[in-house]
Amino acid sequence: MMNLKVCCVFLITTMTYNLCLGQMDKSFLDPPKLIKNPSSVEYYSPENRKFTGISSLAVSPKGRMWATWYSGITPGEDANNYVVVATSGDQGQTWEEVLVIDSDKQGPVRAFDPELWIDPEGKLWIFWSQSIHKEMDKHYDGINTGVWVLTMDDPEESNPTWPTPKRIVDGIMMCKPVVLSTGEWVLPVSTWQINDGAKAVVSVNHGQSWQVRGAVNVPESARNADEHMIVERKDGSLWMLVRTKYGMGESISNDKGYSWTSLIPSRIQHPTARFFIYRLNSGNLLLVKHGPIDMKIGRSHLMAFVSKDDGYSWSDGLLLDERKDVSYPDGQQSNDGTIYITYDYNRRSDQKIFVTSFSEEDVALASSRIILEVFNRRILISQGGAE
Repeated sequence: MMNLKVCCVFLITTMTYNLCLGQMDKSFLDPPKLIKNPSSVEYYSPENRKFTGISSLAVSPKGRMWATWYSGITPGEDANNYVVVATSGDQGQTWEEVLVIDSDKQGPVRAFDPELWIDPEGKLWIFWSQSIHKEMDKHYDGINTGVWVLTMDDPEESNPTWPTPKRIVDGIMMCKPVVLSTGEWVLPVSTWQINDGAKAVVSVNHGQSWQVRGAVNVPESARNADEHMIVERKDGSLWMLVRTKYGMGESISNDKGYSWTSLIPSRIQHPTARFFIYRLNSGNLLLVKHGPIDMKIGRSHLMAFVSKDDGYSWSDGLLLDERKDVSYPDGQQSNDGTIYITYDYNRRSDQKIFVTSFSEEDVALASSRIILEVFNRRILISQGGAE
């Protein structure tokens, strides 16, 4: 009798889910338009932007830099959002916008939350999410959100021929993938409204296909946007850090992502905002967050820290930018050891995307002279229109 009840519940749930899918606008499944040389199209000119933020950065093996963020003609995270891709061939001194990814201009589908990554084979991956904006779709519950990707075989090219975009998995991904010691690639993906899991989505064939391997349960009382990142520790365990309402939570997997410990508050204090953690060429960990390790502040004072013991302790920290409303760091270390970090500043007013650079040694020393040098290395990648 119990099995019959369970089967009935499953059947009803499945029918309801399929009914919702049948009734909703499915245009979010259509590949977006790729607009090359977007500066030649007035609609996409920086002067017409009212929102600019959530940036990501990648550096090719030979040093060409790529940056992405999303913008829109209205001042918010809404149906008018589109993704911008820019590149620099002179170590970030000058930038050219070479691509816009736009689902359908003024709605109902939005392109947002992009992320850049150079894979172990040297290819550039441009990830972003695409969905019908929640205010335009009463069925919005995560079902209609998917992670899309463009890949570029030679990221040294400044003006490539772009392939057809592909939708690879349900959900949203806006933090760097990680490569495990097994050679498997892991994406940190979430479906915000469907379930409570901060997922590990894995490819065992170098990105040809992806499957959900496991997830960390994030309780509804603590759940915010997840924006989780995963690092593999030297003992082989996976350490996941998750954005939560209380700041930052953490979980451990000892089986390469199939199962995870219960989420607990991290000792690392942080506001409800994205952070960045990354394995450096030296084997040490880099963390970029707001404020000192043991202090919870608002979205200001972006600082960089290094850990030599897999995140159990951290250096004192190097101040990168002290201003209010700097946020969402992302970056990469290049082959020559330079660490590049991008972040946004005042997404709706100043609308600025920055990049700065430093070395691991700079973080360790963190002197006033080095702080000034890092400030002076700050370069403007893009700025939207004035208010």
